[in-house]
Parts: sequence; C-alpha cells; structure tokens
Amino acid sequence: MKNILLLIGLAMIGTSAHAYPIDGYPHTQIRRLDYCTAAQAGEVSGCRLAEGATLSTEYVQPRLLGSDRPFEFEPDQAYGESLAVIVGEDGDRYGIALLDLTDHDNPIYAEHNGGIRENVGSVGKILVGLAFFQELANAYPDDPQARHELLKNTWITGDEFVISDHHKALFWNVETREREYRQVQVGDRGSLYDWLDWMLSASNNAAAATMQKQLILLAHFGAEYPVDGEREAEFFAANKAGALGKIYLEAMNEAVVRNGLDPDLIRQGSFFTRTGKNRVAGTTSYGNPRELVHFLYLLEQGRLVDEYSSTELKRLLYMTQRRIRYASHPALYSYAVYFKSGSLYSCQPEPDFVCKQYQGNKRNQLASLAIVEGPMDSLDYHYLVVVSSNVLYKNSAVEHQTLAMRIQRMIEARHAARIGAEKAAAALAPAVSGSVSPSGEDVGSMPLYEREEDARPGAIQPD
Repeated sequence: MKNILLLIGLAMIGTSAHAYPIDGYPHTQIRRLDYCTAAQAGEVSGCRLAEGATLSTEYVQPRLLGSDRPFEFEPDQAYGESLAVIVGEDGDRYGIALLDLTDHDNPIYAEHNGGIRENVGSVGKILVGLAFFQELANAYPDDPQARHELLKNTWITGDEFVISDHHKALFWNVETREREYRQVQVGDRGSLYDWLDWMLSASNNAAAATMQKQLILLAHFGAEYPVDGEREAEFFAANKAGALGKIYLEAMNEAVVRNGLDPDLIRQGSFFTRTGKNRVAGTTSYGNPRELVHFLYLLEQGRLVDEYSSTELKRLLYMTQRRIRYASHPALYSYAVYFKSGSLYSCQPEPDFVCKQYQGNKRNQLASLAIVEGPMDSLDYHYLVVVSSNVLYKNSAVEHQTLAMRIQRMIEARHAARIGAEKAAAALAPAVSGSVSPSGEDVGSMPLYEREEDARPGAIQPD
C-alpha cells in the first residue's frame, strides 16, 4: 500500500509542481507562503523555487512513522573511509554524521569526527522550535487541533527583544499584495506561525528571540497562554534575568531530555539578540553532529514530541526560500531539502589578509543540518546529514556546497545498482490499469485526502 500511495503522490507532484507548489497558506496563515504562491503563478516577481521545493503540503511528512528502532547503528566502514577522502587534508577540522535511509530496511550510518561538540550558531534555532512544540503539548496534551489553532491565530507584536539583528525577513501584505524584505523592527506583527517561519526559513535572530520570549511565557502560564499585555508586563517586571533564565533553560532542557536526546551534546543556552541576552540569563550553546542526526531521525519517526509536532517541524524546515550553503549545490536541485545552517566567523589582523564573509582566519565555523529526499520523479534517495566545520581562510559556504555534491554522489554510487535493478524489474512486469487497494478499491481514483495514509489518527490535515 505504501508503494502504491507513493506512486500516486509522485504523479500529483508532476502535474501540480509548476502551477501550485506552495499550498501551505490556508493551513498555517504563514504570509510568506501566500506570496510565494502568487510568485509561482506569475502574479508578482520573486520566490522562484528549485524543483525540489515544490512538494505539496500533504507530502511533507515524516517518512519513518511507526518505527521505534533506536538510534543505534554500527558505523559503515566504506562510507567512513569515503567521508575521510572527501574532506581530505582538512579532515581534523570537520565533523560529519550521516544516516542513509535510502533502503529503509537497511539504514547505513557513518561519521567522521562525529563526536565533536562546537557552537553550531543558528542550527540551535531548531531546539527553540522543539521546546516550543513541547510546551504546547504540555499545555494541550491530547489536543493537536488546539495547538494548531493557537499557532495560527495568536498574533505577537515585536518588542525590544528583537534588538538587534542584521538578518532580513520577508513581509507580505495579503490584502494589498505589497512586499517588503527588511530587518524585523519593534512593532512588527505576525502570528506564531509567521514568527516560527521567520526564525527557521529566514534564520532571523529577532524572530528567534521573540520565540524564545514566547517560550518563557508559555512555560510559565501553560494553558492560560497567551496572556494579555498587562499580565505579560507584570510577569517580566516581577522576574529578573536570573529567574527568567531559569524558566528558559528548564524549558529548553526538558524538551531535549523528554525526547530522548542528550543535553550534554546539544543545547541552545542563550538568546539570539543582544537585548534578549541582557534580559534573560543564559549559558553556553553547542551542538554535536551525531546527536543532531539523532534529532532528525526522531523527527522522521514522528517521535519529536508527537506526530503532529514532528510533522509541523519538518514542514517548517522545508526549504522554500532561496537555497544557500550546503543546500545550494545544483546536484540537489531536484531534491527536497529540509535544512538549517549556522555560521560564526571572525578575523584577526594578519599581513596581506582581507577578512571576508565565511572566510575567517581566527574562527570560521559553519554547521549544516539537512534531510535530503528525492529526486522528485521517484524519491529514490533519503538521508540525514549534519556537517560541522572550522576550516580557516577557506570559504566555508562553498566548501559545504561542494561537500553536499560529493556526499550525494557517494550515496548514489552505493545504491545505483540496486535501484537500477528494481526499476528494470518493474519495467518488465505486466502492465496494470490503475492500482487497487487491499480493500479492492481503485486507488488511482480515490481523492488524496481519503487515502488511509493521509488520515492517521491525531493528524492535522490542511484546512
């Protein structure tokens, strides 16, 4: 049944990709999605998407639902040796973890310095997202619909916590069809879904700090959240930086621990803006390639909080913005990429050295986290990968982009013979007219939303 449904889904992708690739606005009210829909239809300029960014909302789902296999894999020697060759002479400056799920029954794990622990910059925003969804589940444990309505209908106004951030975000007025691309400012308004999208798609620090503030409020007030402005002001006036930091760190730590992850390996310990750091006491932040792949594995199993939360987190990570860094190589153009990246670079005086973006001579850290699945005509390949590097002087964005192509080619070489043989066998099989479900129904004629895979108990369907 799973293969039958996959083939139907791919047929839908082929017919609808150019006409309606971004369909999540009715489900979420994320305004950027309405803008991208208009752009794809030629109504406004901009937001041209890679082929792999054109999956419909209902096909952006965790792909290992029902699996409770633990994250316990023996490293594959051949992949490990290939990774060492790929990074070459800079190998000691890289940490890589890879879980190849192309053959779901036989996962292949490999790593190169997978145990390193470094600051992974904006990759830590996925932990803010996890913590917020965990607190939502704490407040509404048996009601995903209530959580969904809260995300869609709760509007937040940016305040001093947005100060300061150089990242820009897209602002789209659904009524006037006017667009702005600028920094987030005090007074900007958006739904919780908008702020989550700005945090994860645009990697906006102001949006991240706003969500961190909302996390504190949600952790404190629970099902009473959101509270009115007066109660919010009273709460922050009554609690100093230390007390607020305690609430924040407990919420962040609880989310990591309750979901089976190790807080000694991944932690977002502080706010992403200067004002946030001043108002809320924090601690150090770090990430580990192996444990971040573990995070992605739990997401694909639908076990980060629950199926609803895992699904929404995966959708929020789906790249429908301009692709950058690891995700930008043309080898991934026809692949869906669920992505987060973080950069920290700095320079010090040195003769004849010119400091450039992503090319620090003192620190040049870049972290990339990705789920890759595709190509769109078959979805043959599926893997989880995290890369952390600190290679001085070299353009780390280009290095990660090149690394993405080499890892892709490595995985293709591993599976090409098997996939080719399976396709050849399928081509020789007797042709059938339509597909029949186990119940005897013609699956090819069934509306998508009536198929059993799209109607799992507790799942929130696009409305």
